[in-house]
Amino acid sequence: MKRLNSSFLQIFLFLFLTVAAIAQPTASLPRSTPEAEGISSANIYKFLSEVERSNHEFHSFMILRHGKVVAEAWWSPYRPDLRHSLYSCSKSFTATAVGFAVSEGKLSVNDKVVSFFPDQLPKTVSPNLAALRVRDLLSMTVGMDPDPSFSLASTDSNWVKGFFKTPILHEPGTTFLYNSLATYMAGAIVQKVTGQTLVEYLKPRLFEPLGITGMDWETDPMGYEVGGWGLRLRTEDMARFAQLFLQKGKWNGRQIIPQAWVEEATSMKILQKPDIAQADREKDDWAQGYCYQMWRSRHNSYRGDGAYGQYMLVLPDQDAVIAITAESNDLQGILNLVWDNLLGAFQTEPLTEGEAAVNLRKKLSSLALPMVKGANETPVVKGWMDKNYLLEPNQYIKSISFADENGACKLTLTTEKEEYPLLFGWGKWVEGTTPRLGPNLASGAKGHFVGLPPSKVAGTCAWVDPTTLQFKLRYIESPHSETFTCKIFGDQLLLELEKSNEFGANKVLLEGSVK
Repeated sequence: MKRLNSSFLQIFLFLFLTVAAIAQPTASLPRSTPEAEGISSANIYKFLSEVERSNHEFHSFMILRHGKVVAEAWWSPYRPDLRHSLYSCSKSFTATAVGFAVSEGKLSVNDKVVSFFPDQLPKTVSPNLAALRVRDLLSMTVGMDPDPSFSLASTDSNWVKGFFKTPILHEPGTTFLYNSLATYMAGAIVQKVTGQTLVEYLKPRLFEPLGITGMDWETDPMGYEVGGWGLRLRTEDMARFAQLFLQKGKWNGRQIIPQAWVEEATSMKILQKPDIAQADREKDDWAQGYCYQMWRSRHNSYRGDGAYGQYMLVLPDQDAVIAITAESNDLQGILNLVWDNLLGAFQTEPLTEGEAAVNLRKKLSSLALPMVKGANETPVVKGWMDKNYLLEPNQYIKSISFADENGACKLTLTTEKEEYPLLFGWGKWVEGTTPRLGPNLASGAKGHFVGLPPSKVAGTCAWVDPTTLQFKLRYIESPHSETFTCKIFGDQLLLELEKSNEFGANKVLLEGSVK
């Protein structure tokens, strides 16, 4: 009987844990329709049409009203299940980790930064460095000038020591200067006092309660998750985080983050541009004040903000959240699209659905990024398949070859260290993975992409003219892509390399021939 009871107890415990796991808040956010939540579908349709007419490349967007998703879209080959590099939206999660540590008594925002790393300090600690507080890291008021982030991260393997060696020219807390290494230091402090990585620390406190899974975060050469960038989440995860802040830190009736911290973290700490004219300030979302790793925006909103157009936008007056992933070199232009087309769409009462709602649903389901336009074959170039072209000496690619693989074109790029076979579909996207590191704003940083798995990619190709074969490779968990344009003349080849995040600049031209 005891054995039976023990077996029964084990079965019961297993079922209980299984049901409990299923009951965890990992399901999708609740869905509704624009009109049911007081938004005109016509406004959202107009927003999407303006996006298509603009120079911005959107990858996804999601609108929440009253806690419900009312519109969402992914531009193929991007998908809802894919993560996306957040760039500096990562900073908002690092600040939240600080908030948890503060609430648990592990640190204070008034603690001196030097107190956490006594063994990393220079021989002489300047008065400004000695005065530097955690709150100065969070509000980008360290006092350094210029921002040392890129130069330090690309040359120094010990970023903590490098940060402390960088002169602080202004009294901390008095002057704004965007500084990603300041966020890194805030994250390093959390990791030091908790003995956990940022992901490990945030998982039971933030990610699991919000139902966020599958996240990863880039690390530095010392093993710290970098804090200032490098976090990857799904678009819906970004929306969950923004909705949590809209709800003052409460989720499913539970206070996840202390309300006091949410209010402290989203209130202005310093004006970025204190001397500009009021007329200019009213047009500039980067002049509304900086918080703790978030920006105040126009129209009484605030946001997490990442390079190239990653946004977690919170609109308290409208009880709304907007999440966007994109690649653009005009970040103000993206926000202008939101303000010009969506801000006036929020009404206080439900609306009646009409033809606009039908049109919007069709548009949302059909969005796609353009593939290479051209033909699947050419009558001019003969015998190009299965050839290997050795390129002139360069720092990028040693050779390039072409082959057919199950109806797709396999482009193989060979460097001095590795070979990268990549598949491209004729008139369609072919997905795969590659260890090749794609374009990235932080690609020069030591330890870049450490801690992340091989890149997920999608490739498409076409003959854009009788002698020119073009390949588009999208790194579909990042904002970026690469274009390889091959002009082929028998055994001679001219290769043009282009990275999307350089927006037409710095194209590389290489000559090659069959050897």
